[in-house]
Amino acid sequence: MKSGSSLSIWFFTGLCLGVNGLLIFARGIYEAINPPLENRVVLFDLHANIWWGGFLLIVGIFYCVHFSPAKERKRNAQS
Repeated sequence: MKSGSSLSIWFFTGLCLGVNGLLIFARGIYEAINPPLENRVVLFDLHANIWWGGFLLIVGIFYCVHFSPAKERKRNAQS
């Protein structure tokens, strides 16, 4: 590995957002298929965890692609 190269913090931010979004989204899908019989929250029918998890997953993927280390190496090689 080349010394002195750095990775963008936004790549790791995207990675964290993507992983958390995937976990929240997967849990939302599970709860949509198998709804809880007891202790349902008032706005359960809105499925906020599916929407929020999907949003985090999309933003995380965008950040990972946009700030990927391969793109950074390519950009640094051109200059």
